[in-house]
Amino acid sequence: MSLHIGAGPGEIARYVLMPGDPYRARYIAENFLEDAVRYNEIRGMFGYTGTYEGLRVSVQTSGVGMPSMDLYARELIRDYGVDTLIRIGTCGSMLDKVKNRDLVLAMSASTDSAMNSYRLSGTYAPCADYGLLSAAHGIAAQRGLTVWCGNVLTTDAFYGADPDDWKNWANYNVMAVEMETCALYTVAARHRARALSILTVTDQFADGARLSPAERETSLNEMIELGLSTLLAAARA
Repeated sequence: MSLHIGAGPGEIARYVLMPGDPYRARYIAENFLEDAVRYNEIRGMFGYTGTYEGLRVSVQTSGVGMPSMDLYARELIRDYGVDTLIRIGTCGSMLDKVKNRDLVLAMSASTDSAMNSYRLSGTYAPCADYGLLSAAHGIAAQRGLTVWCGNVLTTDAFYGADPDDWKNWANYNVMAVEMETCALYTVAARHRARALSILTVTDQFADGARLSPAERETSLNEMIELGLSTLLAAARA
């Protein structure tokens, strides 16, 4: 048992999906995993372990923002032996070509956070594990999903001071904005684990379009299935 995760030894699988929302974690456990058992409810950050097509998989809530992701990813890797982590979450597109319902695979993560500057004297560029990235892209292409690979922005502030600041990042071809990937990739690199963020676009900044609740549910299911299939491919590689 770690400080923030109440699982005992062996209760968490090597392969973990990390949604931000605890209710999404419960939804995945109830609808995609077989024989799922909840191992954590500390602070309402639900965690479950079950099987997906015979592979033992855990789903652990990460919460919102880099500090929360840093905490949970670190304890999963350090205290429970997790070596493969896939974040599944939502994002806002900053490029005209990246539309709502598209999937974004975060190849790398820029950030406006100062978190990594506390650890390193230079400017660190966290990136995805190539094996996971390649597997996810191949599976998405086979399924006919619209998928993009590239740089995302991990921001500390959901409500920024300048509502047009996203345009500066778009000028440098940063595809989308979210709040956790930079921390996940940094922790994974430090502890020699594999990590990937798979994101569904739910908001388009350029034209102001937003997905309806029904559209979000359908799109998130595609993302969840892609994440689980990517874990399966990683285990079989």
